Amino acid sequence: MSAFEHLHLDIPKNGKQRIIIIGGGFGGIQLAKTLKGSAYQIVMFDRHNYHTFQPLLYQVATAGLEPDSIAGALRQLFETHDEFYFRMARVTGIDFEEKLVKTLVGELEYDLLVIANGSKTNYFGDKKLHERTFPLKRIPQALDLRSHMLQNFEQTVMAPDIEEKDRLTNFVIVGGGPTGVEVAGALGELKKHVLPKDYPDIDFNIMNLHLVDAGDRVLAGMSEKSSEKALKYLDAFDVNVRLKTRVQEYNGKDVVLSDGTVIPAKTVIWAAGVTGNLIDGIPEEQIAGGRIKVNAFNQVDGVDGVYALGDIALIATEENPRGHPMLAPVAMQQAQNLGKNLKKGDKASWKPFAYKDKGSMATIGRNKAVVDLPKFHFGGFFAWCVWMFVHLMSIIGFRNRLVVLSNWIWNYFTYDRGTRLIIRTFYRKKNFKPSDSL
Repeated sequence: MSAFEHLHLDIPKNGKQRIIIIGGGFGGIQLAKTLKGSAYQIVMFDRHNYHTFQPLLYQVATAGLEPDSIAGALRQLFETHDEFYFRMARVTGIDFEEKLVKTLVGELEYDLLVIANGSKTNYFGDKKLHERTFPLKRIPQALDLRSHMLQNFEQTVMAPDIEEKDRLTNFVIVGGGPTGVEVAGALGELKKHVLPKDYPDIDFNIMNLHLVDAGDRVLAGMSEKSSEKALKYLDAFDVNVRLKTRVQEYNGKDVVLSDGTVIPAKTVIWAAGVTGNLIDGIPEEQIAGGRIKVNAFNQVDGVDGVYALGDIALIATEENPRGHPMLAPVAMQQAQNLGKNLKKGDKASWKPFAYKDKGSMATIGRNKAVVDLPKFHFGGFFAWCVWMFVHLMSIIGFRNRLVVLSNWIWNYFTYDRGTRLIIRTFYRKKNFKPSDSL
């Protein structure tokens, strides 16, 4: 019996139009903030009662930060907002005709609906990779990877033969985007500066880091200069970068690559891309490339009163048929534009969405980062400082910013990370379901 079986959704109607926002990510939060004080009743659904600052998940996974430092309680965030209701519930479907949102704890009618539930890890239909690799989209996944990693080193100390030690200490990161290179850099720092102190009886020369990407360069979404610098930084951490290469097969012990290479490894981190986190009830004709087709005002094609924004939304044009990149700034700008339009009421005065690209960045360990701005690119220590400042200011809550900053300062001067605890032992579920890691 589910703990929520006898619960129901009881939100009073007050004569105001009800907007349901599905998702408490960057887009959903920005929309609710923009609509503060408007003539709407706002209801937000999310499977968790907190917002996750996903860009720093890799630091939780590599023992640099605790999970509560990159999470913000949604109820606390909107405690001063009138006519705002939050319900921790997993949305299972949408009925556009009846204007109903279906959840595991009941149904709720809407006047306007905004789908902002983001994306999920894309395994390109390979169920085995889904079951055997580690994604990095949610806090529980980051904690699973952290526990698994530390458990591997504890087992390495006791492993009887070199072949098993090799498998336990090898890491394969699939995907050369920002998440992939940041994870590789963090693991490189652990190998060089942190883990040898914890495990003096392990020869860390056996620990190998492999970054695999199907493209011809890392950080393909950034400039070629940034890609070259990132490659140089990865080389400083002895990361074996394998470009134009795919993972052919993984059985939990050995990774088989498309060029025939076999890498013994019990840890494969999957950062090879994302796809829209689609909800049942959305007609197939309104889906393209795993995302919901919307117009320039973020309205779902052919459905009145339903909008989508962020990673789940696709604004396709002749100049940009693949839509905007699946990034937090896009979601936040779309949410702000949609919120302003909804507050106007009169659709004749609505403004279409226009994305302002303010740049992109990635870090590859201490003092090493790359930054692309619209007119110039730079890397190194200054880029690393810019990366830290931007991410610090983007975290929700002053307390969280203070905790993250203090952790970063401590790590910088001591080459230490104080969160190398196996609090919850990780093990693979025997009856694994794909929904467990979405």
